[in-house]
Amino acid sequence: MHPTIVMMESMSHPLSRRQLLASSGLGLGSLALATMLRDEGLLAADSKPPLDKPDLIKPTYDLKPKSPSSPPRAKAMISMFMQGGPSQMDLLDPKPKLGELDGQKFPGEVKYDNAAQASSKVLGSPWKFARHGQCGTEVSELLPNLSGAVDDLTVIRSMYTGVSNHGQSIDAMHGGRPTSGRPVLGSWMAYGLGTESQDLPAFAVLTDPASLPVLGVANWSAGWLPSLFQGTVIRPREPRILNLDPPPHLRGAPQEQYLAFLAELNRKHLEQHPGELDLEARIASYELAARMQSAAKEAVDISRESEATHKLYGLDNPATKDFGSRCLIARRLVERGVRFVQLFTSNQFWDHHGSIRTALPNSCKKIDRGSAALVQDLKQRGLLNSTVVHWGGEMGRLPVVQNDAGPDKVGRDHNTYGFTMWVAGGGFKRGHVHGATDEFGHKVVEGLVNHFDYHATLLHLFGLDHTRLAFKRNGQMMTLTDQQPGRVVNELLA
Repeated sequence: MHPTIVMMESMSHPLSRRQLLASSGLGLGSLALATMLRDEGLLAADSKPPLDKPDLIKPTYDLKPKSPSSPPRAKAMISMFMQGGPSQMDLLDPKPKLGELDGQKFPGEVKYDNAAQASSKVLGSPWKFARHGQCGTEVSELLPNLSGAVDDLTVIRSMYTGVSNHGQSIDAMHGGRPTSGRPVLGSWMAYGLGTESQDLPAFAVLTDPASLPVLGVANWSAGWLPSLFQGTVIRPREPRILNLDPPPHLRGAPQEQYLAFLAELNRKHLEQHPGELDLEARIASYELAARMQSAAKEAVDISRESEATHKLYGLDNPATKDFGSRCLIARRLVERGVRFVQLFTSNQFWDHHGSIRTALPNSCKKIDRGSAALVQDLKQRGLLNSTVVHWGGEMGRLPVVQNDAGPDKVGRDHNTYGFTMWVAGGGFKRGHVHGATDEFGHKVVEGLVNHFDYHATLLHLFGLDHTRLAFKRNGQMMTLTDQQPGRVVNELLA
């Protein structure tokens, strides 16, 4: 089977109607073009040229399901992004040597990010580790619920980006390079595969009630891909999706008249500018918004779930309710055909430069129950085999003390030369540990997985060739992994 390239030209003709739309008082969700535009031929049509001539694929902007170039093992993904950098040697990568040398001078070289607060004293983990499950994976006592799910996880102890600043490492983990302005993973998924649900967005984002993460909305940006492929924000509080309904004074006939006028403008513009692909993307967005007016409300309504499900996700505990609710919504979204869902913790929630002895347990308490419940719930519903679940941040922590101002004040600095995350489902191995850092947890010594290797592996599980999922920009074919070729890490796959 020949792989298929998805090719689209970048946008070059902004529409003068933007001011009209911005000043109309109608949010995106209220622009209901419904089937009228499709019937009049204003939406992109499906096109399936010969697979051996991918250059003939007609550029279209829509979210219709697209066939991958090879049989996929995964159909959807939920990423729980722990912004700030969870401490691997305190959670999922035990290092007894640190306990032996606690308080002593570190015997090797350390690459500090913040030299002003740096210390050469070893910081042993204050928490105990134990083996769990049939696989015997070692997990910290800070993650008691996740310990019960280890037989379904692959723990990757050898992640690497090599850029210690939060923003740059986030860009690498999301967009393939440590530079800003690029499309993120969820946007590439939506672009390459579309979505099984035509009533919900392909890429949904569940934000934390406290704040946005570092880089804010750039975390779910489509970059230079059409805006149709950016993440749709689902808020942590009601109304979870803003502007889903028109204001009362615009409902009914006023909205219908407005949409009819807008459709006429679009029709004339297409006639005058054939091949205006930005317009096609915008029309597709409006039609999606119309369908979302009812489908989205049902999808995020967790009151429909049973009391047992609420308890499973920790909705009965104020400390776990928020994150558990968002994990439950994520399951409901992929259950209804959404392609990619990403949950975020707040700004620097895991960035424990100080007071790690109190801050890290609080962070773990927030996410442990919901993340474990998500894996368990997907599995019991038969969805885990086709859904990739990810948990991790943009970096880890160093093995030495930062902020040496007493036991209650100490923390750990950034480390992107060896950190840990876990994945489950969608073709990944179960009950498996991949790779290793040195005896101090500082640098990868076995099974290195760069961010571009991780991306190549994910796309492979979705039936996509990371070298051929491309977008034509300024005459150049761009891919998610164009910084480095990347490799599919087959050692992670079942």
